[in-house]
Amino acid sequence: MAVSRRNNGWVIWLTFALGLLLSVSPMPQFMEVFRPMWLALLVSFWTLAVPGKVGMTTAFVLGLAEDVLYGTLLGQNALILTLITFLVLSLQQRLRMFPMWQQSLVILVIFGIAQLIQLWLSALTGNRLPTLALVWSAVISALLWPWISFALRDLRRRLHIN
Repeated sequence: MAVSRRNNGWVIWLTFALGLLLSVSPMPQFMEVFRPMWLALLVSFWTLAVPGKVGMTTAFVLGLAEDVLYGTLLGQNALILTLITFLVLSLQQRLRMFPMWQQSLVILVIFGIAQLIQLWLSALTGNRLPTLALVWSAVISALLWPWISFALRDLRRRLHIN
C-alpha cells in the first residue's frame, strides 16, 4: 500500500509573492491607510497551518523583501513580521480552537500591536508623521481574516499541502 505524499510547498511561496504584489499595488492616496496587511495575513495563516514550514525565519526574509519593495529602513518590516509570527506561534494552540470571530479579534490585537510598533519606528526615524490612522489597516485585515482563512484552507486541502 503506497501512500502518495505531495509536497506543494511552492504554493505557499506563490501566495507570499501574491501578498507582496498586493501590498505594493497602487491605490488612491486617501485609501492608503485602509490597505490590508496582506503579507502579515498570509504569514499568519501559513504559520498556523504548517508551522514546520513557515516560521520566524520565513517572516524575517519576507519582511526584508517588503522593506526593499517599500523602500523603508532595512529591517523595519522584518521586525514587524517576525513579531507577528512570534505572537501567532505562541498563541497557535489557542487560535486553532477558537471560532472564526475570536480568531479575528486575536488577529486584530496582534496586528494592532504590530502597527503601533511600526508607527513608533516611523516616528523615530522621521519617515512619517505619527497618526493613529495607521491602525485602520489592522482593522481591515481582521475583517478579511475569515475570508482569507477559508480560501487558503480550501486551497491547502485541495493541493494537500502539509
